[in-house]
Amino acid sequence: MADPWLTIIGIGEDGLAGLSEASRKALANAETVFGGERHLALAGVTSRGRPWPVPFDAEVVLSCRGRPTAVLASGDPFWHGAGASLAEKLDAGEWIAHSAPSTFSLVAARLGWRLEAVACLGLHAAPFERLVPHLADGARIVCLVRDGKAAGDLAKWLTERGWGASAFWTLAALGGPHERVGEYRAETYTRASAGNLVAVALEAKGAEGLSRSSGLPDVLFAHDGQITKRPVRALALSALAPCPGRRLWDVGAGSGSISVEWALCGGTAIAVEAREDRAANIRSNAAAFGLAHRITVVTGKAPGALAELETPDAVFIGGGLDIAMFDAIWTRVGADTRFVAHAVTLETEALLGELHQRHGGELMRIEIAHAGPLGRYRSWEAARPVVQWSSVR
Repeated sequence: MADPWLTIIGIGEDGLAGLSEASRKALANAETVFGGERHLALAGVTSRGRPWPVPFDAEVVLSCRGRPTAVLASGDPFWHGAGASLAEKLDAGEWIAHSAPSTFSLVAARLGWRLEAVACLGLHAAPFERLVPHLADGARIVCLVRDGKAAGDLAKWLTERGWGASAFWTLAALGGPHERVGEYRAETYTRASAGNLVAVALEAKGAEGLSRSSGLPDVLFAHDGQITKRPVRALALSALAPCPGRRLWDVGAGSGSISVEWALCGGTAIAVEAREDRAANIRSNAAAFGLAHRITVVTGKAPGALAELETPDAVFIGGGLDIAMFDAIWTRVGADTRFVAHAVTLETEALLGELHQRHGGELMRIEIAHAGPLGRYRSWEAARPVVQWSSVR
C-alpha cells in the first residue's frame, strides 16, 4: 500500500488502552483528528481535534487531503460507521483502517449469542418499522439506538405490536469501566433516561412474524381494492424472480404490494402510480413494512413518468398495458431484464398473446375460485381470470 494520508481508527470505551500500536502512532502523527466529541475525549485529543459536523459530511475530511489525518469512529468504522462513506470517495492508496470490535460483537460476547444468527440494525436515525421484516418468534436482534429515551420508545413500540413478552436488554458503554447491562421484558421496561445508550438486544416473543413465502395476505396492505391478490401476486413474484440488490419498476402499482414483497427479498423498487390517493397507500405500506428506504414512489402516468428513472432489472405491469407503453418500456430497458404483465380485459389479453408470439417467454391463464356459501351449502365463486405474460428482454 502507498503512504496513506488518512487513517480510519475504530475506538472503544477503553480509549487509548484498547488501541493497537499502529493506531496510536497514526493518532500521534496526525495534524488533524476528526471524530465525535466522545471519541476525541476517549483518545485524549484536544487542540488537534475537530468534532464531526452534524449531519455528517465527508467533505470536511477530504479538505485535508494530502496531510496526515486521522478519523475516530466507534468500534468497527465499516459497520454503521463513517468508514465506507469516506473510503468510497478515496483511492485505495489514500487510506488505511484499524478497526476495533463492533458494538454488535461486544453485545454478542456479553449475551453469548452466535453473531452470524443475529439481525444487526442501526436505528439511530431510522424508524422502528425497520424491525418488521426481522421480527419472528425466537429471533435475536441487536439495534443501535440514539439514547435511553429511544430504548423506552422502542419497548413501547414492540409492546403495542404484540411483542411485549420479548426479552429486552439495554447495553451501554460496552468494553469500558462504566459498562452497564440491564435485562427486562419489553412490556415492563419503563426506564427512559436521557443518557446515551449504545445498544438494545431483543429475543422476540409474541406475535406472528412475516412469512418469507411470496403472497402475503391482502389484509396486511392498505388498498382501495386495486391490489394484485395474494395467489396471483405469488405467481407474479415467481416470474419476476426477486434477488437482493435488483431494481424493479412496478408500473401502475396500485397498493404497491408487488413492490413491498420485492423489497422484502432485498431489492429496491420504484412504484409508479397515476393516482395520488393510491400513491399515498403505497407510501403507507412501504412505511408499515419498514421498507420506505427501499421503495421510491413516483406519482405519474407511464410511460412519461418513466423517462428519468434508473434502468430496472425487472418490470411489472399489473394492468393497463397498451402497445405504446410496451414499446416505450421494451426499448428503454437493457438485456436480461425480466418483464411480467397481467391482463384482465380481452383487449390486453389479445396484446399479450401477440407479444408472446413476437418475443417468446411464457403465457399463462390463471383461473382461481374460492369456496363460498350458497344457501345451506357451499359453492365455488370464481374470480376474474388473469392472463400473465412473462419474458426476458
